Amino acid sequence: MTNLQLQSLQLERSIELPSQQLSAISARGIEMVFRSGNDYCRVLKGIDLEVQQGDIQFLMGPSGSGKTTLLSILAGILTPTAGSVRILGRDITQMSRRQLAEFRRSQIGFVFQGFNLFPTLSVLENVEVALNLNGLKGEASRKQALTLLAQVDLIDKAQLMPCHLSGGQKQRVAIARALAGNPCILMADEPTASLDSHNGHAAIALLHNLAKERGCTVLVVTHDPRITEFADRIVHLEDGEIGRMEYRAVDLEALERQASWST
Repeated sequence: MTNLQLQSLQLERSIELPSQQLSAISARGIEMVFRSGNDYCRVLKGIDLEVQQGDIQFLMGPSGSGKTTLLSILAGILTPTAGSVRILGRDITQMSRRQLAEFRRSQIGFVFQGFNLFPTLSVLENVEVALNLNGLKGEASRKQALTLLAQVDLIDKAQLMPCHLSGGQKQRVAIARALAGNPCILMADEPTASLDSHNGHAAIALLHNLAKERGCTVLVVTHDPRITEFADRIVHLEDGEIGRMEYRAVDLEALERQASWST
């Protein structure tokens, strides 16, 4: 085999690789229509989307493109007007409310844009609440909460109230809480929106490392161009439709260098 043929074969394999992976999330024909009085707004227009296991995938697009609505549907927070969503092989659009709540609690961790921390609970207690919902109580819950806080380098802030934390620290608490159920899938809505460049990079680096080390799948909604280097795949949305996709090679050594937090 000539060098040219070998290079061609290697290129074909590299292109085929994404489709050979298993899908953690598979969405087909997703439509979302909102009604206001006699007016209808078609926000999503027949979206087909695959998210591969172990990948960190970004949904990017301008405001109003439908990316947060799509993320909410994939997380089971919203029910689509039409279409289906399969997560880990199970069709969540066919589940009852109780089945969906149990599935989300055990399989999906969600990082909200505004952190959504309980202001009257300490950092440790905020993580413990999530563990309690997953059936872990008492001393076992406290020990696991401390372990999760150690993973995001916040063990020394465990007894503080959220009002005494910086934006980067609040985001780390939110990530630790999202990991409470040891989920297979992590979803994050604009996780760097309230962070400076350094802490934004650190947050995404942490999510990427979790995806690779734990085998988690990470799906992130963002419009932040500073963090695109951390994605395995980027899906661009515009006017409720997928415009284009990018496959990227991530520099793992660069991630390690940027995965430190500032206070």
